[in-house]
Amino acid sequence: MTAPLRIAIPNKGRLEQPTAALLGDAGLSFELSRRSLSTLVRNANIEILFVRADDVPELVADGVAELGITGLDLLAESEAPLEVIAKLGYGHCKLAAAAPTGSDIAGISDFKGLKVATAHPTVTARFFAEKGIGITTIRLRGSVEVAPKLGVADAIVDLVSTGSTMLVNGLRQVATLMQSEAALVALPGTVAGGDSRRVATMLRAVIAARRKRYVLMNAPADAVNAISDLIPGLEAPTVVPLTAKGLVSIQSVVAADDVWAILPDLERAGASGILVLPIQQLIP
Repeated sequence: MTAPLRIAIPNKGRLEQPTAALLGDAGLSFELSRRSLSTLVRNANIEILFVRADDVPELVADGVAELGITGLDLLAESEAPLEVIAKLGYGHCKLAAAAPTGSDIAGISDFKGLKVATAHPTVTARFFAEKGIGITTIRLRGSVEVAPKLGVADAIVDLVSTGSTMLVNGLRQVATLMQSEAALVALPGTVAGGDSRRVATMLRAVIAARRKRYVLMNAPADAVNAISDLIPGLEAPTVVPLTAKGLVSIQSVVAADDVWAILPDLERAGASGILVLPIQQLIP
């Protein structure tokens, strides 16, 4: 039997549960456990490695795992020579520079000469260096937001989702260094075929499906053109004649974000019996 394909995924933090759910939705059956370092997928020759999210880039770069899922911010911080195979649509946040609310820091240029605490010293130093602004980075693993209060640093660079944690700690955002989300990564040129490509395809299919809905409805035959303009589908809606004379069934795929606005328009165009269904996987 050939060696299993290895996928390194986060074993804790904000990416843990969404990543496990994504793999499950892609059809991989495995046991999620924090007590083990790895587990074999029941229905495929794949081994899942449970590691720290910031260790994923190094493990993939060193060839320990063929694929990995981590945050774009952690990939940038690692400087590992990896390719982003797919952005996965969850774990959205931004790496932001922030200063104490009562300080005189109004813009990026005001960071010149300051001590900046961060868990992303490489990305931070590069960002300010590219702008010709000299700073001193103070690397902290956790509790970055309290660094100015403790006198450890003058300002910070940290991940922000809602911004509420910064506000609680008396900080205000000054600039965004980068946007981040979860991503599937691999060594360049290694996802050309076999199980690696199969996994990448299935994950893309799940992500694409999460952004769409399948809409079915009945309508008068003379309303097909008007309804088709509202829901064009991937290429064109499917229209099937019904046994009732003059009626058809119309089926289409629409963007999930558009459903709330489209339904009233469909009703006005003559549609009835409208069903909106989730899609498990979608390969456009």
